[in-house]
Amino acid sequence: MARLISLVEDGHPALREVMSALATHTGHAHVVGVTGAPGVGKSTMTSAIVTAYRSRGRRVGVLAVDPSSPFSGGALLGDRIRMTEHSADPEVFIRSMASRGHLGGLSWAAPQALRVLDAAGCDVVVLETVGVGQSEVEVAGTADTTVVLLAPGMGDGIQAAKAGILEVADVLVVNKADRDGADRTVRDLRQAVSMLVASDPTTWRPPVVRAVAATGDGVEAVVAAVDEHLSFLGTDGVRARRAHRAATEIEGLALDALRARVGGLPGDVGLDGLAAEVVAGRLDPYAAADRLVESVT
Repeated sequence: MARLISLVEDGHPALREVMSALATHTGHAHVVGVTGAPGVGKSTMTSAIVTAYRSRGRRVGVLAVDPSSPFSGGALLGDRIRMTEHSADPEVFIRSMASRGHLGGLSWAAPQALRVLDAAGCDVVVLETVGVGQSEVEVAGTADTTVVLLAPGMGDGIQAAKAGILEVADVLVVNKADRDGADRTVRDLRQAVSMLVASDPTTWRPPVVRAVAATGDGVEAVVAAVDEHLSFLGTDGVRARRAHRAATEIEGLALDALRARVGGLPGDVGLDGLAAEVVAGRLDPYAAADRLVESVT
């Protein structure tokens, strides 16, 4: 599994053959995204969730995306440091990946790495993302269920709504709920959810769960809420989410292929040549774009 994910990260030439071989073995794992601002306890909560699923006999994979160093391009791998209790468990696989500057909290290789963990027989794959505040919503398009963590003193429900957090959350967790202000945070979030979510019974209403991941308090309630959301989606709902995920993945791969073709075009019909024509006033940007598309297709 580690070698296959390394092929994904490196963009190895054998990757196409590998993904073709894995395709028929995917589609079984429940992908749970764990996200939130820095300092809310995502890694500790992820470790606690793994413990809860292992107590149920589930095989668990963890994909932890760490921030990249702007100098080396590597990651601190801090998530592994917090999950050492699972290091000897053969039914838990933990992999840290560097975001490599990719916005939205995920590594560009994360979707393919999820396929590897899925094909390897994981029942649950926990995807923990980089904490990047108000821009971290990409995980919602990658996971079947998105768990958003908040902590007392880190903004009220209105701030969460403004950040777009409530729109992507399937389960809201107030972590570190033993701190002062937890009751107010829970109350604000429930009020915000009630304002944003319709009373239509066919619409999922994100529950607000209190937890203290460091001690394990409330973690079972978090896992129960995650499982309840999966049941609410049903087969059709899960298939729709995964179809959206696949469409985004295909689009990204296609755009990468087109960028590679654009880079290989000769100067007169390439991007730089067309840009010079636009600056000189001989072409407008739309006509230049049309020529570029014609050249690569």
